[in-house]
Amino acid sequence: MASVAASGSRARTGGGGFLRGGLFARLRAIDVRWTRVALLVAVLPLFGQSFHYVKMLPPLWALSKAFPILSLPLCLLLFAGERPLGGRQLLVTFVWLLLVPTFISLVTFQQTFFVAIAAQVKLLPILYAFSFLALLRWTRPTLEELTTSFVICALITFVLLIAIWALAPQSAYSEHYVAGDSPLLAADSRGNRIRLPMFFGLIGILYAYRRFLDGWKPGWLLAWAAGFMLVFSLVRMRTFVLGMALMAAINIFIAASPRMKMVLIALIPFALGALFSVPYMASIFSTDKAFAFDVRWISTVKAIAFLGTNPLRWIFGVGTISPIDPAGMMTYFNHFFFLADITWMGVLFEFGIIGAVLILAIPVRGVWIFRAVRQWRDDPFMAALQDYLVYAILISEMFPMTMAPGELTMLIAIGVYRLEQLRAPSATRQVAA
Repeated sequence: MASVAASGSRARTGGGGFLRGGLFARLRAIDVRWTRVALLVAVLPLFGQSFHYVKMLPPLWALSKAFPILSLPLCLLLFAGERPLGGRQLLVTFVWLLLVPTFISLVTFQQTFFVAIAAQVKLLPILYAFSFLALLRWTRPTLEELTTSFVICALITFVLLIAIWALAPQSAYSEHYVAGDSPLLAADSRGNRIRLPMFFGLIGILYAYRRFLDGWKPGWLLAWAAGFMLVFSLVRMRTFVLGMALMAAINIFIAASPRMKMVLIALIPFALGALFSVPYMASIFSTDKAFAFDVRWISTVKAIAFLGTNPLRWIFGVGTISPIDPAGMMTYFNHFFFLADITWMGVLFEFGIIGAVLILAIPVRGVWIFRAVRQWRDDPFMAALQDYLVYAILISEMFPMTMAPGELTMLIAIGVYRLEQLRAPSATRQVAA
């Protein structure tokens, strides 16, 4: 009778019941509260600025722009708990970067206060360090729930990437577009490119690699390779490819044995040769107009000339012109002048040396917070979030941190929350784990 019942059970889970007995059983086996996961999946793209530059979706784009203000009331919940770790640093950084360049630009570019402060709207996502931490304290997700939410967002990102690649006709790829615009689908000197926001996709790649190193599991290495190749072949963003390759090299070198490190050092020239043999990756060193080198070079020269020999301009910056000004920087430079294109030189131009140090200190503080978390209890997901902060520092010469500061501060909020969990009394920590 027992064997008959067992065979009947197997029959019920076979064929059409595979999903019920296989996939669904595995999902149920994950120890998470799916309502919490659903909430996190819904709000993570907003805190991660996934729609911040996607103008082709006006409602989500507008919501992303307004979300730092809309989510600000959550910060009131922080008064019920302990002061957030690193909160004073982030608050001082935000106030300095918001007000000092604003007042300076009143003199430099003859703007009114409200027009000048509109130029610093891009800094509002720094406040996610507080609002997202408040949300985490309120909902109290476990580490498993946070990990599951990020993995789901990463999978959704790659599914969308593949779907767009498979369904979009060639006519949908823009070959000519206005300077400063970034269409989702572009065809240029690098070939067809899909400019999909990849914040969660990149964290998914870093997480897969950390899972591979945590026991040398080949399945996770295949997952990392699949994600990396999708970014390499469909997104074709040199910053992403180079950053992910650097993080993979750094992490495997740290995890390797002394003998394996010697092998890895010997392989470095071949790996670099293979990576930069791809034309669009080799274009990093190109001075051709097709890769906008001339625009960046002229912008850099004019920015240095504008700062001149006045040390106060180099220390405090000169501010910038608000995006609501129709002429923008062309009023002064008679040239397509975008501070984001010249990365750290643009940061020095707008915020000065003091501002640049404050901006760099944001991910550095995050790295140290996650270092403390991992000393308490190491985990591949926490390691992946720390890796993203290191990655942001490494690629900051190609992608300025002021473009999406919410990515960094949201991760810092997770690190602070996790550290609070681990430092809590043992009974509370067992529930939170």
